Amino acid sequence: MKTTLVTVTLCLVILMATGNPFERRGGLAAGGKEKRVQYAAWDDVNVIAHGLLQLGQGLKEHVDKTKGQMRDITAKLKAFNGTVADLGQEGQRLQEEGDALKARARGLEDREVQVLNVTAELRERTEEMQQERKRVDERMNKLEEKVDGMLQGEGLPDMNAGNYSDARIIQGTLSVFFQWMLEAQNKRIDDLVNRVRLQQDKLDKQNVRIRTLQNQIQLTKERPAFRRKPEEAVHNGSIEQRDSPIEMASDCHELFLKGETASGVYTIQPLNYQSFEVCCEMTAEGGWTVIQRRQNGSVDFDQLWLAYQSGFGSLSGEFWLGLEKMHAVAKDTDYTLKVKFSDWMDDSETVQYPIRLGGEESHYALHIQETSIGNLESSLATEASGLPFSTRDQDNDQKSDTNCAKHLSGGWWFSNCGRSNLNGRYFMSPPPKQRHQRKQGVFWKTWRGRYYPLKTTVMMIAPIAIENKS
Repeated sequence: MKTTLVTVTLCLVILMATGNPFERRGGLAAGGKEKRVQYAAWDDVNVIAHGLLQLGQGLKEHVDKTKGQMRDITAKLKAFNGTVADLGQEGQRLQEEGDALKARARGLEDREVQVLNVTAELRERTEEMQQERKRVDERMNKLEEKVDGMLQGEGLPDMNAGNYSDARIIQGTLSVFFQWMLEAQNKRIDDLVNRVRLQQDKLDKQNVRIRTLQNQIQLTKERPAFRRKPEEAVHNGSIEQRDSPIEMASDCHELFLKGETASGVYTIQPLNYQSFEVCCEMTAEGGWTVIQRRQNGSVDFDQLWLAYQSGFGSLSGEFWLGLEKMHAVAKDTDYTLKVKFSDWMDDSETVQYPIRLGGEESHYALHIQETSIGNLESSLATEASGLPFSTRDQDNDQKSDTNCAKHLSGGWWFSNCGRSNLNGRYFMSPPPKQRHQRKQGVFWKTWRGRYYPLKTTVMMIAPIAIENKS
């Protein structure tokens, strides 16, 4: 472009120096003859025309290039305006979430104050009842001493056999009366103590929820105003790295405490164990780590020991998380096992157990701490030594003459072969007519019986501190 402009400029300068090639130079010469008309050379005209064409073409290219740059700048400005608008909306949403969490925290704090007031009042009433009990005991002791004195003739110099008999009757009557009073008083005191204990339990649960909300508020404050889009994180062919890595959570409930409230697949890393993906079910009270799911029979659960140890299936469908991963999550503290199942009439039920899960040395023995929370009798044995896990190539059940896993299909914590098996064969409705086939299905004996295959099952674990709600 610059070369073309220089060429055209030189041509114009030469022409100006030599005069206008198209202007006729008139007049007579000194000898009286008419001077011959001179014109510019044809080559000069071609040079000028070619230079003008190049100049026009260059200007056109420059204009087109400028238009393209203007369009790019306009598009970038629109994208920038959209990003600014998105940032504003995201900031407003985070502000609203923070305000909502603060409001919930204030409400829970008010409830905590109310619970504390009620607890203090109940404690005062308990102390008053205990003092009243002491006074009643003292009065009863004095009355007994007085009756004993009457029986021994103190204050009754003319006592005869009839008076003695009456005194014995009075003593017996008073003893029965005061015994009844003491029992009634003890019952009232026990009721008050139970109420105080229940209030204390509620207070502890409120404290857990308050701490959870406080952690969520803190994380909301520390969270950046927006999440970087994947395409924006790539710069010059490399992915930007965070300045400081975020410590990975050890289970789904810790993810919940870090601010994650949406159910889905996350990566966790228990203490002294490698990281792995889990399916988390988030509730209002906390996060549950799902360890098993049956829903359509797409995965064969009749697997060997190594498969049950490492896990199989898909976290987005049917799966078994793996005994080793379960133990890595639950080995350091007491956990709650929640079992949810449904039948082919779409009725559902939920039971919960406080548990401890042993390691490989105990064949991942399952220890049930106490009776289940729910309406069903336990279909998992509560032996003090725990129930080891069994598969058809690792017979650890308590039935000496039968391999329950091989007899029923699937691995499970078998005590004998008839209480429960959520990893059995999946039968579509209607189930097989043969009884020996139906007993190989997915069943929970205390709900629908041993010969009624279930439709869906979900097993999940969480720290026992979570307020459990079915």
